[in-house]
Amino acid sequence: MMRQYELVERVRKYNPQVDEDLLNRAYVYAMKAHGQQTRASGDPYFSHPLEVAAILTDLKLDDATIVAAVLHDTVEDTSSTLDEINRLFGPQIGKLVDGLTKIEKLDLVSKKAAQGENFRKLLLAVAEDVRVLLVKLADRLHNMRTLHFVPPEKRARIAQETLDIYAPLAGRMGMQRLREELEGLAFRHLTPEAYQAIESRLHDLRAKNGRIIKKIEKELTQEFATRGIHAAVTGRQKTPYSVWRKMERKSIAFEQLSDIFGFRIIVDDVEDCYRALGIVHTKWPSVPGRFKDYISTPKQNDYRSIHTTVIGPGHQRVELQIRTATMHEIARFGIAAHALYKDSSSDEGKEELAKESRAFKWLQDTLELLAHGDSPEEFLEHTRLELFQDQVFCFTPKGGLIALPRGATPIDFAYAVHTRVGDSAVGAKINGRIAPVLSQLQNGDEVEIIRAESHVPPAAWESLVVTGKARSAIRRATREAVRMQYAGLGRQIVTRAFERAGRPVSDEKLKAALPRLARASLEDAFAAVGRGEIYSGDVVKSVYPDFSEERKPAPQMRLEPGEPGWFGMKSNVNVVFKAPGASDQASAIPIRGLRGDVPVRFAPEGGAVPGDRIVGILTPGEGITIYPIQSPALTAFDDQPDRWLDVRWDIDPENRELFPARLVVTAINEPGTLGGLATLIGETGANIDNVAFAIHSPDFREMRFDLEVADLKHLNDIIARLRASALVSKVERVIG
Repeated sequence: MMRQYELVERVRKYNPQVDEDLLNRAYVYAMKAHGQQTRASGDPYFSHPLEVAAILTDLKLDDATIVAAVLHDTVEDTSSTLDEINRLFGPQIGKLVDGLTKIEKLDLVSKKAAQGENFRKLLLAVAEDVRVLLVKLADRLHNMRTLHFVPPEKRARIAQETLDIYAPLAGRMGMQRLREELEGLAFRHLTPEAYQAIESRLHDLRAKNGRIIKKIEKELTQEFATRGIHAAVTGRQKTPYSVWRKMERKSIAFEQLSDIFGFRIIVDDVEDCYRALGIVHTKWPSVPGRFKDYISTPKQNDYRSIHTTVIGPGHQRVELQIRTATMHEIARFGIAAHALYKDSSSDEGKEELAKESRAFKWLQDTLELLAHGDSPEEFLEHTRLELFQDQVFCFTPKGGLIALPRGATPIDFAYAVHTRVGDSAVGAKINGRIAPVLSQLQNGDEVEIIRAESHVPPAAWESLVVTGKARSAIRRATREAVRMQYAGLGRQIVTRAFERAGRPVSDEKLKAALPRLARASLEDAFAAVGRGEIYSGDVVKSVYPDFSEERKPAPQMRLEPGEPGWFGMKSNVNVVFKAPGASDQASAIPIRGLRGDVPVRFAPEGGAVPGDRIVGILTPGEGITIYPIQSPALTAFDDQPDRWLDVRWDIDPENRELFPARLVVTAINEPGTLGGLATLIGETGANIDNVAFAIHSPDFREMRFDLEVADLKHLNDIIARLRASALVSKVERVIG
């Protein structure tokens, strides 16, 4: 176990101004607090926080972070209190310990809903001060190093949590060395047989290719020195887990891997990076498509380097990474390499760190999703998706750089620029050419978004985009559009209810009645009426408590053909049926079609077309269902007059829209009949949505056509043409 003076000396190596008294007090306090507690290995529990602190000294972290590491389990596992920590060590360290205590209680591999909610809490705790994440990652690393002492079931759970959450999070923060060790340890415990097999093969390769690696290191170093470049060249081998992932991702065998060995070239400055690249490509042929410049376009986790693959000695593929010492430091330690991380607890510090570190900026952008009310499951899904995906880099027309997950579309790009740009996107140009908005973007694409301010993103886009920000914004915009539709319908229904009651109404009077309707705003109240959650008569009563509505059913009556009204059904004072074009139609709700401003759907059996006399039934949660007035299905609503609405057609002659209708055709059962009927229908300009068959006899077959037609005249024309055909015995329109 590390001694008190050893901890101080570890910090003094990189920080001569170390607060020795603070570290000593923390050491003694934690040792006394943990007392005789032991770990699963049998070691004193106090050895764990000391090892966590030691890991953080390798990252050269500040005194407050080291002290928080020493104290991080005291509140959770001993009788110590947060007030005591604040009093003895100050509010800054107390805040770090509090954040770590909250994270310690989270279960990130429970069922999806709880897992998502806990992941939210994890990121929120990290957002307060990024040092909380640094301590937590070090804590997890030491736990993984000693995981073999834990019972198998718990071991598998911790390893899976590490692989799913903590290793990708370390990678997103740019802490590649820590990520690789977490992945390797988790891989070893989750799939020990695969780990041993790959590790054995890698060991054999190291023994076999040791001379070649040394030869390449020597040749490169001499070549650079000859050209006046000071470079440190080191060979390295892929980790077992990265080999396993590549084999799984590409479905290839170990023998098919061609870039297991790589070399890291560390030079003095950026100019030398590109000079070294030229030397390498002059000495050995490069592999096409294997060059990546992460210096000019850094990764989202701040990683900067040049990657290239060449055909080296022995005709083997060799991957080279060229970077400066500073870039190498950031590649190893990530956000911990930025001096500003110490100020990340203040708003000014967060702003400065976000400017310096893309990794912290990503964390802030991810946390914005928390403010938009997505469910915990969706938040977890989106965030984990972005944690794991590689990136592509695209440009705005003005040269701005946008980093996106691989597989992203112009819609993802639009939302990455700004939510308003995404909401109004209707098209895109990729590299100056019109392209589908759901095309997959490639590295270096220049993307221009074509916008229309009145546009609402289709709900189907949600399942086709890949970024959490785009999905969240599309869902939010879709919900708002539907809400506005219901609110518009509700306002019309309420206005007509007050007109029938003969009472004046205004927004001011309705606002005063909102508490009685249990709604926070007028839009909420109107939307509830439009969804059928609040009956319009109740709105009238909320404004005029003395209002009494009488709904007396009239005797049954049968109307003569041509008369406005409903054939053979009960009527009542609240339902007035009107023929299209009647002079008193102004008070009826206008119905344009499925894509109008009112949430409308048509009767499932047969629908309705312009020219039909129609009635609307308000269906809770669905809006208005439109029925022809002769529909037998309306008998089911005869005792529910509150749901009946006066509706009328409002067809825009400039925008031809098609409406659903159903025909049953009895035709001769012979080859070519269906083709002949389909051709006949198509010639009229109608669409055939669906065809169903029923054989009644060897000579005749009954066919049900679901059509889309412009209006009643169009439908009658189709029926007349079918009846005139020699193939057809009988045609009937179906009205459900």
